[in-house]
Amino acid sequence: HGHRPAAAAAVALWMAIWWFTEALPMGVTSCLPLLLFPLFGVFGGGAGEQAQHTVSPYFSAYVFLFFGGMTVGAAMERWNLHRRIALNVLSIIGTHPPRLLAGVLIATAGISMWISNTATAVMMVPIGMALLAELEPDARTDAPSAFGAALMLAIAYAANVGGMGTKIGTPANSLFAGWAQANLGVEIGFLEFLGVGLPFMLILLPVVWWRLWSLGRTDAPTGAQGREVLRHQLAELGPMSRDEKIVAGVFGGAALLWIAGDLVRPLLSPLVPTFWEGFRFSAAHYEALVAMTAAGVLLLARRVDLGTFKTFPWTAILLLGGSFAMAEGISGSGLSSWLIVQLAGMYELHLLAQLAIAAFATILLSGIASNTATANVMLNVLPRSLPVLAVSTLGTSCDFALPAGTPPNAIVFGSGRVRLPTMMKTGIVIDLVAGALLTLYGYLWLSFILA
Repeated sequence: HGHRPAAAAAVALWMAIWWFTEALPMGVTSCLPLLLFPLFGVFGGGAGEQAQHTVSPYFSAYVFLFFGGMTVGAAMERWNLHRRIALNVLSIIGTHPPRLLAGVLIATAGISMWISNTATAVMMVPIGMALLAELEPDARTDAPSAFGAALMLAIAYAANVGGMGTKIGTPANSLFAGWAQANLGVEIGFLEFLGVGLPFMLILLPVVWWRLWSLGRTDAPTGAQGREVLRHQLAELGPMSRDEKIVAGVFGGAALLWIAGDLVRPLLSPLVPTFWEGFRFSAAHYEALVAMTAAGVLLLARRVDLGTFKTFPWTAILLLGGSFAMAEGISGSGLSSWLIVQLAGMYELHLLAQLAIAAFATILLSGIASNTATANVMLNVLPRSLPVLAVSTLGTSCDFALPAGTPPNAIVFGSGRVRLPTMMKTGIVIDLVAGALLTLYGYLWLSFILA
């Protein structure tokens, strides 16, 4: 690969430093790959191939999923549906801040077990923003509150953690099951995977709550907003208007189609043309199609207008594209392969050491590369031990420190409620605890059920 892995590493480090220090606007930093990858020849090949590899991540299916989801969120906001949902959530869970934080974590993780992490974050962000608007009506948007940051990070982190629970929760889980069957002849069904992922999800969620509450408690609201006030505000909203019902129908329809993705996608696949050589209609394409269709329906029904797009978090969309471009550079340059070669000596080590290396190396790599890319690489280089491979698979969902780590992190960062240093300081602690817990979990639990 010559100089290419070093060039990709330099660009990734450059982006991480600028994101962390906020030396330049986030959107500007996110565009660095467009200039630097072709300049340094990170992907090899001719100019056309370089351009294709560099530009295509900015048009990833996840970017369109985010855009469509933001349009649905904007319609919910315009017709006050998000406020109705938020007030009902507050009525059920209560406004006591630690309890509310736990409620958001549990609800988001529960949804994320069944639909993609990204779609879950897209659905929950407008609800989280509405909850904060009720609890912090006088908060300044230019100085995000610690509790606001904790509540929004709860959505991102729970979307990641919830994805561990089921075989369909995140693509890495399905990859692991498919790889085990193809290479080891071991079939891991839906119920078997629940035994692998669900207990760890239930162990990690309280850790996430503890870390987020230690951040948010510094300026959390007093929780004095009683049930009577909530009931009064709900009464003020009155019955649902026709506009609100249409938006609720579109939102509910999109959520149902996301949940039923495994049933609907095979029916659609034969109807989708092959747009380019090697194109395959994946789950991400399906989810993006649902989101963009929902956005199109709302535009045609005039429940959102073109003026809505002026208020969009375009920086977050660029950040998402830049994160995917960084990940593409790391894998396409050969840097991920080089990193993996460094793990070659672990075959001779004790199982506990193998588990620790698998856990921490995966968490580190998935912080800068996509979860699916990380799983693809790790499954092919780690020792062919099911507990080690399962720990690595779960580790791909433990990227809490950087927006680049996973789309939910980038989406929540785009809300404007979370500053990057806050995400990094909060997330690194959870990363380290998750790595240690995964190691013990693999040794004490997975080594028995996957023996």
